[in-house]
Amino acid sequence: MQSAKAKENKKKNRQSKAKGEGGGGDADDFDAWMKSRQLVKPDDQLDLTDAELAEEVTKVLTPTNTNVLRNLVVYNFKLGEFVLAPIPGNTVTLISFPGNSLHVDSEEARFQVEECEEIGYPLPMPNYAVVEQRETVMEGEEEGEGEDDEKDDAGAKPAADAGEEEEAEEEEDEEGKTEGEQATEGEAAGEDDEQTGARPVVPASGKKKKLINQFNYCERATLTYVNPRRNVDTQTIPPPRSQFGANVLQWTIYDSYNEDYAEQQKAGAAAARRPTAKQNFKKKTAYAEQLNRKYMRCWQILERMINQNIFDDIGNDYRYWEDPADEYRDGEGNLLPLWKFQYEKTKKMNVTELTFNPSYYDLFAVCYGSHDFLKQHNEGYLCLFTVKNPAYPDYIIQTDCGVMCCDIHPSYPFLVVLGLYDGNVCVYDLRDGCKAPMYVSRGVKCKHAECVWQIKWGPDMADGEINFYSVSSDGCVFSWILMQNKLWVTTIITLYIENDIADGPDGTKVLLRTGGSCVQFHPTNTTVFLVGTEIGLIYKCSTLFSSKYLMTYDAHNMSVYRIDYNRFDSNIFVSCSGDWRVKVWEDMRPDPLFIFDLGSAVGDVKWAPYSSTVFAAVTTEGKVHVFDLNVNKYQPICVQAVVPKRKNKLTRLAFNEKLPFIIVGDEKGVTTSLKLSPNLRLMVKPPKKQLYLDQLTLQNAKLEKLLSLVRELPEGAQAPDAATTVNT
Repeated sequence: MQSAKAKENKKKNRQSKAKGEGGGGDADDFDAWMKSRQLVKPDDQLDLTDAELAEEVTKVLTPTNTNVLRNLVVYNFKLGEFVLAPIPGNTVTLISFPGNSLHVDSEEARFQVEECEEIGYPLPMPNYAVVEQRETVMEGEEEGEGEDDEKDDAGAKPAADAGEEEEAEEEEDEEGKTEGEQATEGEAAGEDDEQTGARPVVPASGKKKKLINQFNYCERATLTYVNPRRNVDTQTIPPPRSQFGANVLQWTIYDSYNEDYAEQQKAGAAAARRPTAKQNFKKKTAYAEQLNRKYMRCWQILERMINQNIFDDIGNDYRYWEDPADEYRDGEGNLLPLWKFQYEKTKKMNVTELTFNPSYYDLFAVCYGSHDFLKQHNEGYLCLFTVKNPAYPDYIIQTDCGVMCCDIHPSYPFLVVLGLYDGNVCVYDLRDGCKAPMYVSRGVKCKHAECVWQIKWGPDMADGEINFYSVSSDGCVFSWILMQNKLWVTTIITLYIENDIADGPDGTKVLLRTGGSCVQFHPTNTTVFLVGTEIGLIYKCSTLFSSKYLMTYDAHNMSVYRIDYNRFDSNIFVSCSGDWRVKVWEDMRPDPLFIFDLGSAVGDVKWAPYSSTVFAAVTTEGKVHVFDLNVNKYQPICVQAVVPKRKNKLTRLAFNEKLPFIIVGDEKGVTTSLKLSPNLRLMVKPPKKQLYLDQLTLQNAKLEKLLSLVRELPEGAQAPDAATTVNT
């Protein structure tokens, strides 16, 4: 009892103290609120003027996250390349977990309530709070009383409830609640909360029902009527039976098999006679191709006739032009421009090779590629032109990369071999069309590692197989044999620099390899050939062995572009290089017989087929130089510009085998034909007492006489008899 009285007295004292201090509580709260609203000025704050304070500073906030990387790439194994990664979004998710609760204000909750129809009060409008009263409201009890009614109700509660509240208040005091201002503020806040929570709620008419849980369900079952079973039987008449007996002999079985085989053969023959749709399509396609070939042949003939009528004056010059001014020139000549041959798709490509067909003197092949390794095209062309139709090529072969060289077989003029920029070689048969090659090198080991610079047909082998040779920048000379279904490749020689050994990574000695740039076979001894290199050396090699070189010529200071043998004396050959020089050599002599400086890089040089002392060369200045050593041993007898010096360069040259004209190619894909004046193609006149001598003997005698003037005989040696040399 004493403890209960003590608690009651303590409660009364607390209430009286609170009432006594209630007068100053509002003022203290206002002072505290005003202190919180006062501005605290830091010591280092800037003092700004009114104009500076009135200045507007615009700041733009964008939803774009500048810290996100936008150039990330990932490797796509399907495409085989790097692709851009998707840009991440700007949204950052802090927390996310799945749930199945619905807000009472949401449309889904309203839809669920309307469907279930299990709620006892009107639905609230969207975006308004719905307060659900959880306690049961007794009938006859008043609602919505003010603060005084609540206090009376609290005083009217039983003593047990009051004791519980006093114990709760004592516990709050023991936990450290302060008195005074904080207690007053807490009581004021408590009173506000009580007022807010005591808002009257008008119950709806009828019985309230809670939202049902959609995941609670019960199983229900029912019984259906089972149909009775019944058996249905039927009876049929049995099939008739008969007994058969016979003796089967071997000849009876044999005859039966023969009859069956004959019937099968008849059925197969009848089915074979009926043509299928595929066979009909093939026949129609073959017939259409045959007609197209006939039409194309007719159109080609008609086009040739039209072009010959258009270029009639050029055709007459091609056949009959003779410059009368050569009679008044002292050993000098000139070149007459004739036709220009070009193809529309090769205007931006370089002419990489020119060669005449050995069987058809008016037909020549032009290779199109690029000598600039930084500007390679995705395609290359080989076009065969004829002087009968300079407007359009007769044959067009397209490749996947630039065509760097070609050669036409001397015995089979329809076989053309190509050397490509990617190191592959391919053989085409012009009779079967130019769409697909007859042979092509395949695989990593069955090709050159770098560009193929020159390719030459070789003599047929003992068993009749056709072969050719190729040289590349990888320093290898390959021999290719045309087998029945593939190309068989063999390494003839690998070009190593003599007496030039370097230290390898592991300390071993390594021979240095040089790249090949051109190749030329001996006219009479087909096992001997000359190879020009990128370092300026010329190696004399043999196809019989590859252990060493037969001879090494220290020819030029830069890459050797072309080598050509003399048509009348196979011991004489000429070479040209990018060091501006053309040199004439004699076999097995380390020093050149003649040296000519043309003032610019020499792209090609060729001996004339009609004279033993005439050769021509083209330079990057766009000029053609024609030399006749019998007339002038120091200077060319004709220098003529064919293309503009600054805009174009000449790359290749070729002599016609029967008619006195040449063709030259430039970097713009244009091939120009030029006719030689009479002074450039002089023939040797036989002496009066030796009119029986043929032109071959006279040309050899002229060349030998010229060489005897420039040869330096060793000490103690005597010059051989001129007649013996000529006969040899």
